[in-house]
Amino acid sequence: MRGEVIYLYAFDVANEIATSRICEVLSCKPFPYEIKTDHTYPKDVPLYKPLTIQPPNVSDKMLGQSVRLVIRIFEVGVVNVAMHVPFEVASLAELQPFHQTKLESGQTRDELARRLCQEVCQSIQDAMIRGAEPSEPEAYSVFCLTDLGECSDAYAWFRQNRREVAGLLSEAPADSLSDLQVDEAARIHRSFSKKDLAVIDWDASLIVDLDGFADDVLYILELANLQLEEFRVMDRRLDQHLDRAYHDMERRRPFLGIPSSVHHWLRRFRVDATKLADEVTHITKFLGDWHLARIYLGAAERFHLQEWQKSIADRLAQLDQVYQVLQSEVYERRMLWLEIAILVCFLIDLFALFFWRR
Repeated sequence: MRGEVIYLYAFDVANEIATSRICEVLSCKPFPYEIKTDHTYPKDVPLYKPLTIQPPNVSDKMLGQSVRLVIRIFEVGVVNVAMHVPFEVASLAELQPFHQTKLESGQTRDELARRLCQEVCQSIQDAMIRGAEPSEPEAYSVFCLTDLGECSDAYAWFRQNRREVAGLLSEAPADSLSDLQVDEAARIHRSFSKKDLAVIDWDASLIVDLDGFADDVLYILELANLQLEEFRVMDRRLDQHLDRAYHDMERRRPFLGIPSSVHHWLRRFRVDATKLADEVTHITKFLGDWHLARIYLGAAERFHLQEWQKSIADRLAQLDQVYQVLQSEVYERRMLWLEIAILVCFLIDLFALFFWRR
Protein backbone atom coordinates (compact mmCIF):
# COMPACT_ATOMS: atom_id res chain seq x y z
CA MET A 1 0.00 0.00 0.00
CA ARG A 2 1.22 3.45 -0.93
CA GLY A 3 0.04 6.92 -0.11
CA GLU A 4 0.75 9.82 2.21
CA VAL A 5 -0.19 11.14 5.62
CA ILE A 6 -1.41 14.74 5.73
CA TYR A 7 -1.25 16.64 9.01
CA LEU A 8 -3.58 19.65 9.08
CA TYR A 9 -3.09 22.56 11.50
CA ALA A 10 -5.64 25.40 11.51
CA PHE A 11 -4.54 28.58 13.35
CA ASP A 12 -6.77 31.55 14.10
CA VAL A 13 -4.47 34.58 13.66
CA ALA A 14 -6.72 37.60 13.05
CA ASN A 15 -10.27 38.83 12.94
CA GLU A 16 -9.95 39.04 9.17
CA ILE A 17 -7.26 38.81 6.48
CA ALA A 18 -7.45 41.04 3.40
CA THR A 19 -6.09 38.50 0.94
CA SER A 20 -6.28 41.03 -1.91
CA ARG A 21 -3.35 42.88 -0.31
CA ILE A 22 -1.09 39.83 -0.25
CA CYS A 23 1.40 39.64 -3.10
CA GLU A 24 4.07 37.37 -1.61
CA VAL A 25 4.27 34.94 1.29
CA LEU A 26 7.54 33.34 2.44
CA SER A 27 9.14 34.40 -0.85
CA CYS A 28 6.44 32.49 -2.76
CA LYS A 29 3.73 33.92 -4.99
CA PRO A 30 0.31 32.83 -3.68
CA PHE A 31 -2.41 31.56 -5.99
CA PRO A 32 -6.17 30.96 -5.46
CA TYR A 33 -6.81 27.29 -4.85
CA GLU A 34 -8.86 25.69 -7.62
CA ILE A 35 -10.62 22.50 -6.67
CA LYS A 36 -10.50 19.77 -9.30
CA THR A 37 -12.96 16.92 -9.52
CA ASP A 38 -13.88 14.15 -11.90
CA HIS A 39 -17.48 14.17 -10.72
CA THR A 40 -20.37 16.11 -12.18
CA TYR A 41 -19.88 19.70 -11.07
CA PRO A 42 -21.98 22.77 -12.02
CA LYS A 43 -19.51 25.39 -13.17
CA ASP A 44 -21.66 28.34 -12.11
CA VAL A 45 -21.65 27.33 -8.43
CA PRO A 46 -19.10 29.42 -6.49
CA LEU A 47 -16.58 27.72 -4.22
CA TYR A 48 -14.38 29.39 -1.66
CA LYS A 49 -10.83 29.85 -2.99
CA PRO A 50 -8.20 30.63 -0.34
CA LEU A 51 -4.72 31.84 -1.20
CA THR A 52 -2.30 28.93 -1.38
CA ILE A 53 1.46 28.65 -1.33
CA GLN A 54 3.73 25.63 -1.66
CA PRO A 55 7.06 26.47 0.01
CA PRO A 56 10.12 24.26 -0.48
CA ASN A 57 10.14 20.95 1.38
CA VAL A 58 11.28 21.00 4.98
CA SER A 59 14.98 20.14 5.28
CA ASP A 60 14.14 17.92 8.24
CA LYS A 61 12.67 14.48 7.51
CA MET A 62 10.08 12.25 9.15
CA LEU A 63 10.64 8.50 9.24
CA GLY A 64 13.16 8.96 6.48
CA GLN A 65 10.70 10.75 4.20
CA SER A 66 10.70 14.37 3.07
CA VAL A 67 7.92 16.66 4.30
CA ARG A 68 6.01 18.57 1.63
CA LEU A 69 4.25 21.76 2.75
CA VAL A 70 1.01 23.38 1.58
CA ILE A 71 -0.11 26.58 3.34
CA ARG A 72 -3.47 28.25 2.80
CA ILE A 73 -4.59 31.71 3.94
CA PHE A 74 -8.31 32.24 4.53
CA GLU A 75 -10.10 35.59 4.65
CA VAL A 76 -11.81 34.58 7.91
CA GLY A 77 -8.47 35.06 9.68
CA VAL A 78 -7.12 31.52 9.54
CA VAL A 79 -3.78 30.14 8.38
CA ASN A 80 -3.81 26.42 7.63
CA VAL A 81 -0.53 24.49 7.54
CA ALA A 82 -0.57 21.06 5.87
CA MET A 83 2.36 18.62 6.01
CA HIS A 84 2.43 15.79 3.48
CA VAL A 85 4.57 12.73 4.28
CA PRO A 86 4.64 9.82 1.79
CA PHE A 87 4.69 6.18 2.89
CA GLU A 88 4.77 2.63 1.56
CA VAL A 89 3.63 -0.10 3.96
CA ALA A 90 2.41 -3.68 3.88
CA SER A 91 -0.48 -3.21 6.35
CA LEU A 92 -2.47 -0.49 8.08
CA ALA A 93 -0.90 -1.43 11.43
CA GLU A 94 2.43 -0.10 10.16
CA LEU A 95 0.88 3.37 9.93
CA GLN A 96 0.32 3.62 13.70
CA PRO A 97 3.73 5.30 14.33
CA PHE A 98 2.67 8.20 12.08
CA HIS A 99 0.27 9.38 14.79
CA GLN A 100 2.99 10.31 17.30
CA THR A 101 6.21 10.45 15.30
CA LYS A 102 8.54 13.46 15.43
CA LEU A 103 10.88 14.85 12.84
CA GLU A 104 14.38 13.38 12.76
CA SER A 105 15.81 16.47 14.49
CA GLY A 106 13.54 15.84 17.49
CA GLN A 107 11.25 18.73 16.64
CA THR A 108 7.55 17.94 16.96
CA ARG A 109 5.04 18.54 14.19
CA ASP A 110 3.23 21.03 16.41
CA GLU A 111 6.39 23.08 16.89
CA LEU A 112 7.09 23.09 13.15
CA ALA A 113 3.50 24.14 12.37
CA ARG A 114 3.63 26.99 14.92
CA ARG A 115 6.94 28.24 13.53
CA LEU A 116 5.62 28.21 9.97
CA CYS A 117 2.45 30.01 11.08
CA GLN A 118 4.49 32.71 12.84
CA GLU A 119 6.58 33.22 9.71
CA VAL A 120 3.46 33.50 7.55
CA CYS A 121 1.93 36.03 9.96
CA GLN A 122 5.06 38.17 9.85
CA SER A 123 4.96 38.03 6.05
CA ILE A 124 1.29 39.10 5.78
CA GLN A 125 1.15 41.42 8.78
CA ASP A 126 -0.06 44.39 6.72
CA ALA A 127 -3.04 42.38 5.48
CA MET A 128 -4.15 41.18 8.92
CA ILE A 129 -7.08 43.07 10.46
CA ARG A 130 -6.98 43.06 14.27
CA GLY A 131 -4.33 40.39 14.31
CA ALA A 132 -3.45 38.43 17.44
CA GLU A 133 -1.14 35.70 18.60
CA PRO A 134 -1.92 32.45 16.78
CA SER A 135 -4.41 30.35 18.71
CA GLU A 136 -3.88 26.79 19.79
CA PRO A 137 -4.27 24.93 16.50
CA GLU A 138 -6.97 22.47 15.59
CA ALA A 139 -4.88 19.50 14.44
CA TYR A 140 -6.21 16.71 12.23
CA SER A 141 -4.57 13.76 10.47
CA VAL A 142 -5.61 12.28 7.14
CA PHE A 143 -4.27 8.97 5.83
CA CYS A 144 -4.54 8.94 2.06
CA LEU A 145 -4.11 5.66 0.17
CA THR A 146 -3.58 5.71 -3.59
CA ASP A 147 -2.57 2.04 -4.06
CA LEU A 148 -4.11 -1.00 -2.35
CA GLY A 149 -1.90 -3.53 -4.06
CA GLU A 150 -3.86 -6.10 -6.02
CA CYS A 151 -7.26 -4.86 -4.80
CA SER A 152 -9.09 -2.52 -7.18
CA ASP A 153 -12.37 -2.15 -5.25
CA ALA A 154 -11.97 0.34 -2.39
CA TYR A 155 -15.28 -0.44 -0.69
CA ALA A 156 -14.74 -4.23 -0.86
CA TRP A 157 -11.30 -3.69 0.70
CA PHE A 158 -12.91 -1.57 3.43
CA ARG A 159 -15.44 -4.29 4.30
CA GLN A 160 -12.62 -6.79 4.71
CA ASN A 161 -10.45 -4.44 6.78
CA ARG A 162 -12.98 -2.51 8.93
CA ARG A 163 -11.30 -3.49 12.19
CA GLU A 164 -7.84 -2.46 10.96
CA VAL A 165 -9.23 0.85 9.68
CA ALA A 166 -10.92 1.48 13.03
CA GLY A 167 -7.68 0.67 14.84
CA LEU A 168 -5.76 3.16 12.71
CA LEU A 169 -8.29 5.96 13.22
CA SER A 170 -8.66 5.20 16.95
CA GLU A 171 -4.87 5.04 17.49
CA ALA A 172 -5.21 1.62 19.14
CA PRO A 173 -4.34 -2.00 18.28
CA ALA A 174 -7.12 -3.35 16.09
CA ASP A 175 -7.49 -6.56 18.14
CA SER A 176 -8.11 -4.61 21.34
CA LEU A 177 -11.15 -2.72 20.03
CA SER A 178 -14.67 -3.78 20.83
CA ASP A 179 -17.16 -4.35 18.05
CA LEU A 180 -19.03 -1.23 19.17
CA GLN A 181 -15.91 0.92 18.80
CA VAL A 182 -15.19 -0.58 15.37
CA ASP A 183 -18.74 0.24 14.27
CA GLU A 184 -18.52 3.80 15.64
CA ALA A 185 -15.10 4.55 14.10
CA ALA A 186 -16.22 3.24 10.70
CA ARG A 187 -19.78 4.58 10.91
CA ILE A 188 -19.34 7.70 8.75
CA HIS A 189 -18.00 6.59 5.38
CA ARG A 190 -18.66 7.83 1.86
CA SER A 191 -17.90 6.41 -1.57
CA PHE A 192 -18.64 7.60 -5.12
CA SER A 193 -17.13 4.82 -7.21
CA LYS A 194 -15.29 1.55 -6.65
CA LYS A 195 -12.03 3.46 -6.71
CA ASP A 196 -12.64 5.90 -3.86
CA LEU A 197 -13.62 5.86 -0.21
CA ALA A 198 -13.57 8.26 2.75
CA VAL A 199 -13.88 7.12 6.37
CA ILE A 200 -14.22 10.08 8.76
CA ASP A 201 -13.49 9.91 12.49
CA TRP A 202 -13.05 12.59 15.16
CA ASP A 203 -9.25 12.82 15.21
CA ALA A 204 -8.29 11.29 11.85
CA SER A 205 -9.69 10.17 8.51
CA LEU A 206 -8.82 7.58 5.91
CA ILE A 207 -9.12 8.47 2.23
CA VAL A 208 -8.73 5.93 -0.56
CA ASP A 209 -8.48 7.15 -4.14
CA LEU A 210 -7.02 4.66 -6.59
CA ASP A 211 -6.94 7.30 -9.34
CA GLY A 212 -4.26 9.10 -7.33
CA PHE A 213 -6.15 12.37 -6.80
CA ALA A 214 -7.72 13.02 -3.39
CA ASP A 215 -7.09 16.76 -3.07
CA ASP A 216 -10.79 17.59 -3.41
CA VAL A 217 -11.81 15.39 -0.46
CA LEU A 218 -8.81 16.57 1.52
CA TYR A 219 -9.83 20.20 0.94
CA ILE A 220 -13.35 19.55 2.25
CA LEU A 221 -11.93 17.99 5.43
CA GLU A 222 -9.62 20.99 5.74
CA LEU A 223 -12.59 23.37 5.58
CA ALA A 224 -14.52 21.40 8.20
CA ASN A 225 -11.47 21.37 10.48
CA LEU A 226 -11.10 25.14 9.97
CA GLN A 227 -14.73 25.70 10.94
CA LEU A 228 -14.23 23.69 14.12
CA GLU A 229 -11.19 25.82 15.02
CA GLU A 230 -13.09 29.08 14.47
CA PHE A 231 -16.11 27.94 16.49
CA ARG A 232 -13.85 26.87 19.35
CA VAL A 233 -12.02 30.22 19.28
CA MET A 234 -15.34 32.08 19.40
CA ASP A 235 -16.46 29.85 22.27
CA ARG A 236 -13.33 30.71 24.27
CA ARG A 237 -13.86 34.42 23.63
CA LEU A 238 -17.45 34.11 24.78
CA ASP A 239 -16.19 32.52 28.02
CA GLN A 240 -14.09 35.62 28.65
CA HIS A 241 -16.91 38.04 27.82
CA LEU A 242 -19.45 36.18 29.94
CA ASP A 243 -17.03 36.27 32.88
CA ARG A 244 -16.71 40.00 32.35
CA ALA A 245 -20.49 40.36 32.18
CA TYR A 246 -20.95 38.51 35.47
CA HIS A 247 -18.25 40.69 37.03
CA ASP A 248 -20.13 43.79 35.86
CA MET A 249 -23.30 42.49 37.47
CA GLU A 250 -21.60 41.74 40.80
CA ARG A 251 -19.81 45.04 41.21
CA ARG A 252 -21.52 48.29 42.19
CA ARG A 253 -23.82 49.56 39.41
CA PRO A 254 -23.22 53.11 38.26
CA PHE A 255 -26.19 55.44 38.63
CA LEU A 256 -25.88 56.73 35.07
CA GLY A 257 -25.99 53.25 33.59
CA ILE A 258 -23.52 50.98 31.83
CA PRO A 259 -20.42 52.86 30.65
CA SER A 260 -20.33 53.60 26.94
CA SER A 261 -17.08 51.65 26.62
CA VAL A 262 -18.91 48.48 27.69
CA HIS A 263 -21.64 49.11 25.12
CA HIS A 264 -18.93 49.65 22.51
CA TRP A 265 -17.03 46.39 23.05
CA LEU A 266 -20.25 44.41 23.46
CA ARG A 267 -21.64 45.79 20.20
CA ARG A 268 -18.35 45.24 18.36
CA PHE A 269 -17.95 41.70 19.66
CA ARG A 270 -21.55 40.88 18.76
CA VAL A 271 -21.07 42.15 15.22
CA ASP A 272 -17.68 40.44 14.85
CA ALA A 273 -18.96 37.11 16.16
CA THR A 274 -22.06 37.18 13.95
CA LYS A 275 -20.03 38.20 10.89
CA LEU A 276 -17.39 35.55 11.53
CA ALA A 277 -19.94 32.80 12.10
CA ASP A 278 -21.65 33.73 8.84
CA GLU A 279 -18.38 33.84 6.89
CA VAL A 280 -17.11 30.57 8.35
CA THR A 281 -20.38 28.89 7.43
CA HIS A 282 -20.38 30.54 4.00
CA ILE A 283 -17.14 28.88 2.87
CA THR A 284 -18.98 25.57 2.58
CA LYS A 285 -22.42 26.95 1.72
CA PHE A 286 -22.06 26.13 -1.97
CA LEU A 287 -20.76 22.67 -2.81
CA GLY A 288 -21.98 21.82 -6.30
CA ASP A 289 -20.42 18.37 -6.21
CA TRP A 290 -22.92 16.22 -4.31
CA HIS A 291 -20.26 13.65 -3.36
CA LEU A 292 -18.12 16.37 -1.75
CA ALA A 293 -21.22 17.80 -0.07
CA ARG A 294 -21.93 14.39 1.47
CA ILE A 295 -18.36 14.17 2.70
CA TYR A 296 -18.67 17.61 4.26
CA LEU A 297 -21.95 16.68 5.95
CA GLY A 298 -20.27 13.58 7.35
CA ALA A 299 -17.36 15.63 8.68
CA ALA A 300 -19.74 18.24 10.12
CA GLU A 301 -21.62 15.49 11.93
CA ARG A 302 -18.42 13.98 13.31
CA PHE A 303 -17.06 17.37 14.42
CA HIS A 304 -20.48 18.44 15.85
CA LEU A 305 -20.30 21.70 13.90
CA GLN A 306 -24.04 22.41 14.15
CA GLU A 307 -23.91 21.95 17.94
CA TRP A 308 -20.94 24.35 18.16
CA GLN A 309 -22.74 26.92 16.03
CA LYS A 310 -25.95 26.63 18.06
CA SER A 311 -24.00 26.91 21.32
CA ILE A 312 -22.34 30.12 20.13
CA ALA A 313 -25.68 31.61 19.06
CA ASP A 314 -27.26 30.69 22.41
CA ARG A 315 -24.39 32.17 24.40
CA LEU A 316 -24.46 35.37 22.38
CA ALA A 317 -28.14 35.66 23.26
CA GLN A 318 -27.26 34.93 26.89
CA LEU A 319 -24.64 37.68 26.85
CA ASP A 320 -27.19 40.13 25.49
CA GLN A 321 -29.69 39.06 28.14
CA VAL A 322 -27.18 39.60 30.96
CA TYR A 323 -26.61 43.20 29.93
CA GLN A 324 -30.31 43.78 29.32
CA VAL A 325 -30.98 42.70 32.91
CA LEU A 326 -28.21 44.96 34.15
CA GLN A 327 -29.53 47.89 32.12
CA SER A 328 -33.11 47.31 33.32
CA GLU A 329 -31.87 47.40 36.92
CA VAL A 330 -30.19 50.72 36.19
CA TYR A 331 -33.41 52.10 34.68
CA GLU A 332 -35.42 50.95 37.72
CA ARG A 333 -32.92 52.66 40.03
CA ARG A 334 -33.16 55.86 37.98
CA MET A 335 -36.97 55.79 38.20
CA LEU A 336 -36.81 55.29 41.97
CA TRP A 337 -34.52 58.27 42.42
CA LEU A 338 -36.67 60.30 40.03
CA GLU A 339 -39.77 59.54 42.10
CA ILE A 340 -37.88 60.52 45.26
CA ALA A 341 -36.79 63.77 43.62
CA ILE A 342 -40.37 64.52 42.59
CA LEU A 343 -41.56 63.83 46.15
CA VAL A 344 -38.88 66.12 47.60
CA CYS A 345 -39.84 68.90 45.18
CA PHE A 346 -43.49 68.45 46.14
CA LEU A 347 -42.65 68.75 49.85
CA ILE A 348 -40.54 71.83 49.18
CA ASP A 349 -43.48 73.39 47.34
CA LEU A 350 -45.78 72.67 50.30
CA PHE A 351 -43.37 74.22 52.76
CA ALA A 352 -42.87 77.22 50.47
CA LEU A 353 -46.59 77.80 50.15
CA PHE A 354 -47.09 77.46 53.91
CA PHE A 355 -44.33 79.92 54.85
CA TRP A 356 -45.25 82.30 52.00
CA ARG A 357 -48.83 82.63 53.32
CA ARG A 358 -47.53 83.43 56.78
